[in-house]
Amino acid sequence: MRTDAPPLLPLFRSRLQGDLLAHALLASNRLTISELARELGAPVATVQREVQRLADAGVLTTRRVGRARVVEPNVSNPAYGPLQQLVMIAFGPSHVVAEEFSAVGAELVAIFGSWAARYDGEGGPPPGDIDVLLVGQPDRDDVYDAAERAQRRLGRPVNTTIVSLARWAAEDEPFVKQVKHRPLVKVLPRESAA
Repeated sequence: MRTDAPPLLPLFRSRLQGDLLAHALLASNRLTISELARELGAPVATVQREVQRLADAGVLTTRRVGRARVVEPNVSNPAYGPLQQLVMIAFGPSHVVAEEFSAVGAELVAIFGSWAARYDGEGGPPPGDIDVLLVGQPDRDDVYDAAERAQRRLGRPVNTTIVSLARWAAEDEPFVKQVKHRPLVKVLPRESAA
């Protein structure tokens, strides 16, 4: 199945390729092809083909651990650093937000606004900031600290909005209604892509 290049950075073949590179180049833990497929919500065969393309190009490497193939970045490739930066700009926000906001005590953490719209495939200018929604009663100091860390890592402003569970459940709340009807990228609790 042919997919369009993602509006976040149309240099990549597909959003799947961008997400795969984000997992491989930005995450501290190394995943097997099966684990990557589960994380990406994609068929194992599709992920295996994409990993093989990237390995053939010298971007990734794989190594056998038992019957599984572990995917790793090829740090000896001169393009590794610049590619990692491009992946961070385009596909890094969901990973960075998940890592930095994991301990703030929110029931739901999601990215909305222009980055979520581009990630969802809507055209438009590159997002200048990252809008993060936190649902529940997270510790505000922890939220501000997490936003500051994420902002340093992403190199762009990270704006947070905290919404109570009751407000999030309200059908007639204008802000919530708008957010729910626009692209929303849930990062915590972690869900596999559909």
